[in-house]
Amino acid sequence: MPIRCITGVFALLLAMSLQPAAASNLDLLLSGIFPDQQATYIGYESIEREDIPTTSHIERKYLVVDFRFKSDPASDQLQASVHKVCMALLKDRELIRSLSNSGYDMVAVAFDRQSQYDCL
Repeated sequence: MPIRCITGVFALLLAMSLQPAAASNLDLLLSGIFPDQQATYIGYESIEREDIPTTSHIERKYLVVDFRFKSDPASDQLQASVHKVCMALLKDRELIRSLSNSGYDMVAVAFDRQSQYDCL
């Protein structure tokens, strides 16, 4: 695995512990990502994967942050929006540390009910 991938995974793991302060920070951070209202922040959901055994060393929890576009975006706009959300999350080291301490190992971005895009 390249060192950049390992560093990215480590950074995300350090950042994911959803305590009350982190939850409010998450809401504040995400609601301000698209000030031009191209996408609206809906909220987040904690997902625990039941298909992974509790004895596994793979984390079972991940976070989905949810946005909605006013109209269907072009493919390049969608990719840019996923990148914008992921970078905003990854740059907030305190938030990433908090999420990691709470057992989260991944964050996904959703702009509709059918698709999720992983930040790593």
